Amino acid sequence: MTEAWGRLRVISGELVDFDVAWDAQRELAEEVRQGAPAVLLLLQHPPVFTLGRRANPSNLLDPGTISVRRIDRGGDVTYHGPGQLVGYPLFRLRERRIGIREHVLRMERALISALAEWGIAARRRDDCVGVWTDRGKIASIGVRVSKGVTLHGWALNVSNDLEPFRRIHPCGMPRCVMTSVAAHAGERVEVARVAERLVPHVVREYGFRSWEMRAPHFACASP
Repeated sequence: MTEAWGRLRVISGELVDFDVAWDAQRELAEEVRQGAPAVLLLLQHPPVFTLGRRANPSNLLDPGTISVRRIDRGGDVTYHGPGQLVGYPLFRLRERRIGIREHVLRMERALISALAEWGIAARRRDDCVGVWTDRGKIASIGVRVSKGVTLHGWALNVSNDLEPFRRIHPCGMPRCVMTSVAAHAGERVEVARVAERLVPHVVREYGFRSWEMRAPHFACASP
C-alpha cells in the first residue's frame, strides 16, 4: 500500500457550479492516478438536473428553467441544488482491492452511519442503489471508474428544496418519494454540520489513516 493511499484530502466548498466541479473532478482524478493522495470533494451546486450515460430522457418531465447536464456516471436522472451535500470520492480502488459494487456499499454504509447520528434510521435496498428512510429516498448514488479512479458519488438531501424532484422520475423511478435530513429533524440543518459528521465515517469505511481539510482551488458560485 502506498503512503498516499493512507491519507485523504477533503476539499470542502459551498456553492460550486456543476461544470466547474466536473472539471475539478477530472483534474484531481488525474492527480490521484499519478500517485497523489485520494480526494473527497464535498460541495453544493446551484440547481441542475443531471442524467447518467444510460438515462432515459423521458424521466426528465419538466425541467423548466433549471439547467440540464448529461454526464458519464451510472444511474438515471437526479437533481442537485443548494442545501444538498454532494460528495465526490476520487479513490484508487485497485489499491484497496475492492470493486465498484463494494465502493457503492461503503458509501451507503458511511451515509447510513452518519444519518444515525441525527437520529435517522436509514437503510440500503437491494433493488435500488442509494439510501432510504421510512419517508423516502434521502441519498442518491451514481459512480464511474475511469483508469482506476472513481468519479461522481452521492447526493445527500440535507435542507434542499425537494420540489424539483417532482419534475423528474428520480433515479428513473416514477413513484420515488424523496426526503431530507431537515424533513426528519423538523428544522433547517446546516450542510457543513452534516459534512463534519460524515467525513469520519468515510475515513473508517475505506480505512484511511488520516485526513485533512482543504479549501477549494476552484471558484465558488454566487449564492
